[in-house]
Amino acid sequence: MSLESELTDSRVAVDKPAWGAVFAMAFGVFGLITAEFLPVSLLTPIAASLQVSEGQAGQTVTVTALVALLTSLVIGSLTRRLDRRIVMLAFTLLLIASALLVAVAESLPMILLARVLLGMAIGGFWTLSTAITMRLVPPDQVPRALSIVFSGISLATIIATPLGSYLGGVIGWRNIFLVTAMLGMLALLWQFFTLPAMPPENRTTEGGVLDLLRQRVMRWGMLAVIMMFTGHFAFFTYLRPYLESSAQFDINQLSLALLAFGVANFLGTSLAGVLVTRSISLTLTGMALLMSITAVTLANEAELPWLVGAGVALWGLAFGSMPTGWSTWISRAVPEDAESGGGLLVATIQLAITAGAAAGGWMFDLQGARGVFMASGVLMLLAAVVIFSRVRRHG
Repeated sequence: MSLESELTDSRVAVDKPAWGAVFAMAFGVFGLITAEFLPVSLLTPIAASLQVSEGQAGQTVTVTALVALLTSLVIGSLTRRLDRRIVMLAFTLLLIASALLVAVAESLPMILLARVLLGMAIGGFWTLSTAITMRLVPPDQVPRALSIVFSGISLATIIATPLGSYLGGVIGWRNIFLVTAMLGMLALLWQFFTLPAMPPENRTTEGGVLDLLRQRVMRWGMLAVIMMFTGHFAFFTYLRPYLESSAQFDINQLSLALLAFGVANFLGTSLAGVLVTRSISLTLTGMALLMSITAVTLANEAELPWLVGAGVALWGLAFGSMPTGWSTWISRAVPEDAESGGGLLVATIQLAITAGAAAGGWMFDLQGARGVFMASGVLMLLAAVVIFSRVRRHG
């Protein structure tokens, strides 16, 4: 039996795609990512207002990621008896509550508590998003639907973070979080009127999320995910120091390069919806190879501004396909248990984010940005080999 047949048999057939619900979920993603990374663009005014160091204020991002990791491991089991529509609406309510609490917080501990709520929303949303998308559209349209949902990430990268930084100086950082709460309310209304009832299917693996690692193909797949996302976040974390020191970019060139990354990332997400319908493994392999070549090239050709700018854009384009590509792979590899698969994927990515930032910092201290980029290139090459040789049969 083909993978497509297995996927069709594993769930109730969808006669008419619920595109309104898909776009509502994409808008929810936009709100979540906006809220998650706003402290990065507003770090200085938040620290000054609360009279703490910028390093302490930066823990608002760390605690969110940590809680998202822990939530992703247990949310499927904790909510297995609840209608998925109610669960998704609850996550959006957590986003609204978090943004409102941050807006009125008078101390760092209160903000950290608010960010715990956001971490729960993010971890839960990402864990269930693939499984829910599979229930909104027919099997052959799942890749396209996932690319729409994940386009919310790219839009937040392009619009929300730069705009939040600018508006923070105009209306104040607290009002920015009030605006974020309003975005959450719009998402809640949209989801309320478009998401259909989705009774629980009770197909969660008895041993939990980590029980999926007993399957060899899942172990190889998650190894490739760790290598790709570790390589990306090591690269991306130290991209600005590279552009400023190695490439000697001024502030205008730096802004243009980062804008090019965001725009290309959005295009890559859209392109992935088309490519993965033809071959998931070849799409992921090709993009990993492109990122490997790009990283090595940038490490050795920093003196050519046009090449550096093109390389940053290519990296954004290639990475834009990763969320859609891997989520689609999960929907094919474990169609009968996509919720647990989604939880494992989220946990693995959060682990890779931590590893990428930590290992990248260690390599940066030893070899500078060039060493970080070379290491990222090697990781991407290894990931391409693993995907093509070990993960291919599910793509």
